[in-house]
Amino acid sequence: QVQLVESGGGLVQPGGSLRLSCAASGFTFKIYHMHWVRQAPGKGLEWISHINHDGDMADYADSVKGRFTISRDNGEKTLYLEMTKLKPEDTAVYYCARDPGGAIRGQGTQVTVSS
Repeated sequence: QVQLVESGGGLVQPGGSLRLSCAASGFTFKIYHMHWVRQAPGKGLEWISHINHDGDMADYADSVKGRFTISRDNGEKTLYLEMTKLKPEDTAVYYCARDPGGAIRGQGTQVTVSS
């Protein structure tokens, strides 16, 4: 069955950086567009980034554009999210997902941005 396992979250100070990873299995990863979504405390899911199947096209929500970079390694079946210039409002559980709405997503990894 489809499995998506996120890792790399943690506590970071404002202005800091983190790199999230998502290991995929149970489906043909290289043919799927992939997404990152997040859920802040008390809020709904927010789509933040998308990458096409071969990794040469990506787009971002305005809230993260210029600070976050999505990438993928199809040979390793892994999706990445490089996060820089982190802000307290980036605090959320981050999920990789096979759809922009996050219906098919992993268990998530917590990112907390606080001094």
